[in-house]
Amino acid sequence: MEPSNAPKPSQASDAGWSEAERIVARCAFDRAQQRAIRSLVETVQVHSSGLDSVESVWVLHDYLSTQRYAIEGRFDFRLEGLLIVFAGLVRDELLSLDELEGLDAVKLAKIAALSKF
Repeated sequence: MEPSNAPKPSQASDAGWSEAERIVARCAFDRAQQRAIRSLVETVQVHSSGLDSVESVWVLHDYLSTQRYAIEGRFDFRLEGLLIVFAGLVRDELLSLDELEGLDAVKLAKIAALSKF
């Protein structure tokens, strides 16, 4: 059997992203993730100060479970889906388009357009 010239999965998923763009993307991604976590912590601090019954504890638990699922699902750094992730982060004001400066103009235009939905 002859060796395949097809790109390996990691090469295919990196196609279209320069090394400089990967660095910009990773920094922006990490910054947005930290903002989301900080917001969650602040919200939990406010709500936990008002816990006065077991029911309120369970409500907080349910909220935390939902947020954990949302954050873990949202913050997935795979280049092939990153434009959609960035668009959602821009839409939700966890990231600005200015923070993505360094990505090529086509990627920025796609993120800007997708962030409107």
